Amino acid sequence: MSDLFDTSSATPAASTAPRPLADRLRPKSLAEVIGQDQVLGHEAPLGVMLSSGSLSSLVLWGPPGVGKTTIARLLADETDLHFIQISAIFTGMPELRKVFEAAKIRRQNGKGTLLFVDEIHRFNKAQQDGFLPHMEDGTILLVGATTENPSFELNAALLSRAQVLVLKRLELADLERLAQRAEAEFAKPLPLDGPAREALLEMADGDGRALLNLIEQVAAWKVTGKLDREALSARLMKRAAKYDKSGDEHFNLISALHKSVRGSDPDAALYWFARMLTGGEDPRYLARRITRMAVEDIGLADPQAQGICVQAWETYERLGSPEGELALAQAVTYLALAPKSNAGYAGYKNAMAAARQTGSEPPPKHIINAPTKLMKEQGYGEGYAYDHDAEDGFSGQNYFPDGMKRGVYYIPVDRGFERELKKRLDYFAKLRAKRGS
Repeated sequence: MSDLFDTSSATPAASTAPRPLADRLRPKSLAEVIGQDQVLGHEAPLGVMLSSGSLSSLVLWGPPGVGKTTIARLLADETDLHFIQISAIFTGMPELRKVFEAAKIRRQNGKGTLLFVDEIHRFNKAQQDGFLPHMEDGTILLVGATTENPSFELNAALLSRAQVLVLKRLELADLERLAQRAEAEFAKPLPLDGPAREALLEMADGDGRALLNLIEQVAAWKVTGKLDREALSARLMKRAAKYDKSGDEHFNLISALHKSVRGSDPDAALYWFARMLTGGEDPRYLARRITRMAVEDIGLADPQAQGICVQAWETYERLGSPEGELALAQAVTYLALAPKSNAGYAGYKNAMAAARQTGSEPPPKHIINAPTKLMKEQGYGEGYAYDHDAEDGFSGQNYFPDGMKRGVYYIPVDRGFERELKKRLDYFAKLRAKRGS
C-alpha cells in the first residue's frame, strides 16, 4: 500500500519540474539553517538532544518562514527516522489512523517514524489526544509546528510529552545571508543599490520564504544597472504586516502599547498604536483599552485622563475613520505623559480581597438608618455623629464592621493630583487620632 503522506522521496516527473528558489535553497543540514542558534547551537536544546542521542517529541513555535518544516526534515535525516508530513488543516481522524498504523508496521520492521504535523494547533482536543498513546509507546516521534501560542492552543497532556522550542523571526542580518545564498544560486548579484537592497529585506518582514520569493521576482527582471529604493517599491508591493486580530500578535501588540504608556514613552506608545491600526485592528477596541489604561495606570494622579479617553472615543464615533483615529492617538500621547499611579486599582483589589474574607459582616449599628420603631429599639442609628455638625466637618467615627480591624486599602502616590489626595488622607488620619484620643 502506498503511503499518501510520505514526502521522503520525489517521483521522477517531479524531479524535472521547475523548483521554486525557496525549495532549491532548502538547507541540507542543520548547520546550514539560518537564524535559529538559540535552538540549534551546541549548547541549545536541539544541539544537546542530538549530541546525546535522545531526541524527544517537539513543538516548534514561531512565525511563518523561519524554518520549522526544514528543521523537522533535517531532524529525521540526522536521526535516521522515516519522515512523514501532514497538515492539520487537511487531515482528519481516518487519515491519522492510517499514519499511525503505517508507523506501527514500520517500527516492527526496525524503522522509527518522525511525524511532522504542520499547523498542529488546528487539531481539536480529541484529535490531539489521539497522538498520546503513539507518542508514549514510541510508535512516532512527534514534531508539531504552530504559529500560535501552544499554551493556549494545545492540550496540557500533549504539551507534557513534548518540549516547546521557540523559533524567532529572522533579523536583517539573517535575511542578508539568505540573499547572498540566492545570489550564489543565480551566479549573479541582485540589480539593486544599497538602499533598495535594504528595502527588499525589510519587505520580507522577518520571513525567509517570503524574501526568497521576492528575490526570485527581482532576479527575473531584465534591467540595466541597479534599481534604487523608489524603483523597487514601484515594481514590488510591500507585504502586509503579520497581524492576527484574535491571535498572539494581537495580544503581544496591545501588551506593548499598554506597557509603553505605563512606561511614559509617547513615541513607543504611538508606534505600537500605529502598528495595530495598520494591521487592521478595530479602533473601538483600542479606544476601550486606552480608557482602561487611564483607569488602571493613571487613576487619580490625573483625574482628567479618563475623561480625555472617553472624549476621544466619542470623537472617533462622530468622525469615523481615518480622522477619528487622530483623537485616539492624542489620547495615547496624553496618557503616556500623564503622572502614573495604580493606587486606586490596588486599593480596589485590596478592598475586594477584604470583602471576600469578612463575608457577611454587617455595618456598625450607628451608621444604619432606623426607619421603624423596632429598629430604633435595637439601637440602629444610635450614637451616629453627623459630620457636618462636627468640628472641621469630620467626626472620626468608625465605619467598618464592629470588631474588624480598620483596613488601609488606598495608598496614594506622591505624584500628580494624588499628591494633594495624600495630604488630605494624612490630615484626616491626624484628626481621627485626635478624636479617638
